[in-house]
Amino acid sequence: WCEVLGYVVPPVPEGFATWEEYHHSLPPEEQVIYFACTDPSGVRPRLLFQRVPEGKVVKNRLHLDVRAGIGLVGEERLATLEAECARLVALGAVHVRTVLADGENESCVVMQDVEGNEFCLD
Repeated sequence: WCEVLGYVVPPVPEGFATWEEYHHSLPPEEQVIYFACTDPSGVRPRLLFQRVPEGKVVKNRLHLDVRAGIGLVGEERLATLEAECARLVALGAVHVRTVLADGENESCVVMQDVEGNEFCLD
């Protein structure tokens, strides 16, 4: 997600080489595996992903729309979304379907991240 959004991984706490090393240094009851992405400018919100023991059994509780075609319409918008889709597929995402403009809504692209969670390029 850092690559998708232009975010960065926060610095590892002092004394640790990796976040994994840090997590494994904690007592077992505090070893919650999570991953954060932060906006390098500090303006946009931080995203925190937390691993849970349960498998996915229902629809996502959160759906992200990645804004790739802001202000664009028609073929220009579709070309921009398709280019961003190709970039994200190269990072491991999956293209699910392209939803074409219908007169009421502009085009968007439905995708899945590497864990199967749906998101849209909008």
